[in-house]
Amino acid sequence: MSVTIAVRLAFELDEPTDILLQFEAAETPGQRIIWSDTKLGQSDHMVRMPAQDGLGERLMLRVDGKYAIDYDVEVEVSREITDLARCERLDPRHLPAEAIQYLFESRYCQAGKFHAFVHAEFGDQDGGQLITAIREWIHSNFSYVPGSSNADTTALESFIERRGVCRDYSHVMIALARACGIPARYCSVYAPAVAPPDFHAVAEVFLAAPGSANGAWYLVDATGMADAREMVKIGVGRDAADVSFMTSFGLANLTYKDVSVTS
Repeated sequence: MSVTIAVRLAFELDEPTDILLQFEAAETPGQRIIWSDTKLGQSDHMVRMPAQDGLGERLMLRVDGKYAIDYDVEVEVSREITDLARCERLDPRHLPAEAIQYLFESRYCQAGKFHAFVHAEFGDQDGGQLITAIREWIHSNFSYVPGSSNADTTALESFIERRGVCRDYSHVMIALARACGIPARYCSVYAPAVAPPDFHAVAEVFLAAPGSANGAWYLVDATGMADAREMVKIGVGRDAADVSFMTSFGLANLTYKDVSVTS
């Protein structure tokens, strides 16, 4: 499947400021960049660097005044889809080093606060069946309400409020999975069905496919908006703090953002 993406960003800075950006689709198994074009404004400094887990790249810029970015890309998505309910959990001793860190709590995903809840609600399930049950529980019990959360909202706060946006759904999904001993990480993606079009957040969980002793990462969207067969990965991290499309090391004003995703 071919997915075409167009992103327009503009921001303004009052003084020279370092900006870390992550908005380009990653070249990774299951998705291939057919063509891409990134147009950047004038900057005093620009360097590319590997993003978390080596998935995708970040751009470090030093800019001043008005700055604009135009990004266009076509991506072929050929991700193999596995029946998640048939996958199995791997004990910590069998996890690769890259997955271990995603068992721990992070800034927005306080997994330790949810141990009693997951034991009471999902105690008779494990592995992919457990993840499927968690996804369905969030989807059934949460309301998608734009503007109901902010950049400081945590998984615990979203769990109490039972509402949020894709970022909050993903944080709760990740926290509950980690509370059950299943590695889970935050994944920023593009997806055609997201309305309104924007950067979209989903979770990824580390499980073993049926009949395999080795684990792999599987996309899980608790909002139900996006299909893993159409998602284009941008980057991953412990939570939203690791995968923001823009992190400013000083004051910055985002003046324009437009994202278009078609398949």
